[in-house]
Amino acid sequence: MDDPTLDPAEHRRALAGLARINAVGGNGLWRPIREFARSLNRPVRILDVACGSGDVLARIAKQAKRDGVALEPTGCDLSPTAIQSARERAGTTATFHVGDAIQAELPGGFDVVTCSLFLHHLDEADAIRLLQRMNAASEGIVLVSELARSRGNYLLVWLACHFLTRSRVVRYDGPVSVRAAFTPREALALAEKAGIRGAKVTAHFPARFVLAWTKT
Repeated sequence: MDDPTLDPAEHRRALAGLARINAVGGNGLWRPIREFARSLNRPVRILDVACGSGDVLARIAKQAKRDGVALEPTGCDLSPTAIQSARERAGTTATFHVGDAIQAELPGGFDVVTCSLFLHHLDEADAIRLLQRMNAASEGIVLVSELARSRGNYLLVWLACHFLTRSRVVRYDGPVSVRAAFTPREALALAEKAGIRGAKVTAHFPARFVLAWTKT
């Protein structure tokens, strides 16, 4: 899905397939957001970086409604196709814009800044730059939900991609993404190189971890 020449229709099929996999596996983001929301007396301003089709924000919004938490959700992604898909999914309940989180600063003033399944697309230098920009955009917490590189997770992701979607792009990208992913220990090292202190990693079954820290 990183290929800018990818046919938009194929891209949409891939986004739909990825959303289906996300719905089954979850991302581990809602619990820390809910806990942080208890310290606020207003809606939680959340930015999802590399938001894709907006399925992660849609899931968070559904969980927030269930738990009585008010949100002001925003998503950004490099792909105009993904942003259009996200707008169609969300209607008027969220704001989405095209943006490159590697080449440009992120907008600031958010309580929570998240990204899901994006870090493994980057080399070390760009991964560090992303963490720094997410940190700068947040006034509260930062949450990075990622695949964890391991042989077992490779098998789990291969099975999920072949049983939950017919998208050829997802069936290729999923296993390749596990091979490219960082381990939790490597992710913590990236945070340290980005100048971030106090970051922690928690495992999220299946195949993921969440790198999190509070802005100080």
